[in-house]
Amino acid sequence: MNKRNLVLFSSLVIVNLLLGFELGRYYIEATKPRKIRVFFGAAAEIPEQEVVELFEEKYGISVIATFGGSGVILSSMKIAKTGDLYVPGSQDYMEKAVKDGVIKKDTITIIAYLVPAIIVPKGNPKNITCLEDLAKPGVSIGLADPETVCVGGYAVDLLEYNGLWEKVKPNVVVYVDSCLKVANLPVVKSVDAVIGWHVFYYWNPNATDIIWIEPEKIPKIAYISAALTIYVEDEDAAKKFLEFLTSDESKEIFRKYNYFATVEEAKKYAPNAIVPSIEDP
Repeated sequence: MNKRNLVLFSSLVIVNLLLGFELGRYYIEATKPRKIRVFFGAAAEIPEQEVVELFEEKYGISVIATFGGSGVILSSMKIAKTGDLYVPGSQDYMEKAVKDGVIKKDTITIIAYLVPAIIVPKGNPKNITCLEDLAKPGVSIGLADPETVCVGGYAVDLLEYNGLWEKVKPNVVVYVDSCLKVANLPVVKSVDAVIGWHVFYYWNPNATDIIWIEPEKIPKIAYISAALTIYVEDEDAAKKFLEFLTSDESKEIFRKYNYFATVEEAKKYAPNAIVPSIEDP
């Protein structure tokens, strides 16, 4: 083999090696398991778990789901600088995430609606019929921590709107750190009543009763929304999950667990309530 042919042969070998390397790297990237990490508020843990399972089955993308108080998971996400999507339990915490600059505001998508209700132990032993009854002497109330759990902050706002917070506050005997713990208080009869989302009753219908709040006393409808974070790694997979959260399949799952899938459904219980928008920081 002459010198010219040797150089040509060597060049072809190098090109083939580089091509093989690039193809190998592409194959590894194309075939490695895809995954996204989602930080969920606990207000809709049960239907969201079912949505996650259906999404994984349909698209083959793994979802690493973290559930907790909306404020707690927001702090965790910021500290670790991780998470592809943030799904808080109400718009208040999505607004905080916007102000903190950790989510992409143009991706915010509403996935379900909630209205407040009074949840009491089965049989309603203290005969509570309205918000005003929560201020009666001898009535023990449980709330979520208004600083870290969305429904706790909403409960305080609701009572303040109706001029009742200072009257009810002395009856609050416990603040808890998650939606699940609020919903469980009347189940174990730790309190006479809690203010929670209407779905808390449907989590434990055999152990609790629901007292619907008079529509004119509800100032705003809460909603669960989702958005991509600034830490998103696999943006295509994250967008696919975001779209799936509002699909007809997902809406039916939320309806199955008595969440309101549309604002019209929620308005039946609070026709004059506003649906707050996410304000710019």
